[in-house]
Amino acid sequence: MILPNHLSTARIILTPIFIFLFLSGDHVLMQISLAVFFVAAITDWYDGWLARKFNYITQMGKFLDPLADKILTASTFFAFAYLDVLPLWMVWVVVIRDFLITALRLIADFKNHSIKTSRFAQWKTFLQMAFIYFLLVFYILRTVSYLYNFWPGIFNLILDPGVVYYSMLIITLITFLSGLQYIIDNRKMIWKILR
Repeated sequence: MILPNHLSTARIILTPIFIFLFLSGDHVLMQISLAVFFVAAITDWYDGWLARKFNYITQMGKFLDPLADKILTASTFFAFAYLDVLPLWMVWVVVIRDFLITALRLIADFKNHSIKTSRFAQWKTFLQMAFIYFLLVFYILRTVSYLYNFWPGIFNLILDPGVVYYSMLIITLITFLSGLQYIIDNRKMIWKILR
């Protein structure tokens, strides 16, 4: 295994550690979980940079990298659903769509076909990650008393159940529609690789 694949594997290993710390209920452990999450996120950026710069692209890397990303993001979404921060049905829509499209892309790569990714889908990924980072940072930093006492209005506004619900609803709709567009735009290729 080359370094980018090691980093992807590390991201998979870090995910349950992050979830355990995040759901512990202990403020210090939750704050440590934020650091673990950012380390995992950095490995995502770094292995992608290495793969592009030094052409470290392997079949295993094509499988591991998106899988590690989806495991981390799906686990975070489910953790928030477990805490009743996000509606479970929205999380299921997002996770099923992302794993389905990822599986189709992996099958296509395995069969030496390429499936194009739309700009809409790229925006979907950006919005998903920005939402997760934003929600995670404010949810955990709220446990730091001096920060919360300094900006209580900001924390209460951003973590307001209505704001979170409708933000997640927008993310869910964009995710679903991008998946639908993905299937429609690539329907001939998808039919070809699944035959």
